[in-house]
Amino acid sequence: MATIDHNAASPLEWVVYVLRCNDRSLYCGITNNLERRIKQHRAGTGARYTKGRGPLRVAHWWKVANKSAALRAEYAFKALSRPQKLAALQRCKRAVPPEF
Repeated sequence: MATIDHNAASPLEWVVYVLRCNDRSLYCGITNNLERRIKQHRAGTGARYTKGRGPLRVAHWWKVANKSAALRAEYAFKALSRPQKLAALQRCKRAVPPEF
């Protein structure tokens, strides 16, 4: 399980995050409270996509300037092919290597 730095993003900052699901799929989302959102996903009350796909691991997250920038970054990440997404995650400093 990845450790979330609770001081990394204040509730007023928007974050784009990528989760690795147990079925090896990736989920990308945005939030202004990463800790709360990850708890929601793990409890099965986050996105429909992640429900039943646990355990979930945080692959990467990054701060963005505002909600608009978060939406644009999420859209851009989702538009990538799976190999491009995996390559992008490999280049990230906070990437967590897959454990399956």
